[in-house]
Amino acid sequence: MSFRKEIKFKLSSSDSISLKSHLLDCGMKVIYPTRQVNSCYFDNYDYLFLYQSLDGIVPRKKIRLRWYNDNYLIKKETKITSIEGRFKTAEDYKINQLPNYSKLNLFDEIYGNLTPSILIKYSREYYNYKGLRFTFDENILYQNLRSILSNEYKDNERVMEIKTSIDTPDDFINKYISFPSTEFSKYVRGCSFLLN
Repeated sequence: MSFRKEIKFKLSSSDSISLKSHLLDCGMKVIYPTRQVNSCYFDNYDYLFLYQSLDGIVPRKKIRLRWYNDNYLIKKETKITSIEGRFKTAEDYKINQLPNYSKLNLFDEIYGNLTPSILIKYSREYYNYKGLRFTFDENILYQNLRSILSNEYKDNERVMEIKTSIDTPDDFINKYISFPSTEFSKYVRGCSFLLN
């Protein structure tokens, strides 16, 4: 496993546009086409993943199914946050199309039975600059999968994330980004909007 840094920046629409334009002028390059990211997050009955994330408990994890655009080549991803850092594992999921969410379930040895809690969709752009991987996310939509009403919430915030090796010094990143970093968990935000 390889640990990595994931540094997030919450940006206004104008800040996102101006920062992206500045970095492109300085040599930032597109590495993937823009695509829609779809993430179906799982949790146990008591929302233990959510509350451990809110409390900052380590180690902790999040488990989701992820696919892109309308292509149902689904991956099961597990994101681990530990004292040493963060890492992600991914494996092919056993279906090639998404069934009714209510029929999906997973089992975790620590957390027990897991069922879908929320679906998160957003548009993501991918770039590389100075060996740093940048993503810009917008049009974030949360959908409650445990409500018969299927209520949704559109998040007007935009988020930029830098992914890099755990060995990359913060000073190196701060040379290029003047905005303050922030906590921005889409899962936590989505649950806070939908589960009140």
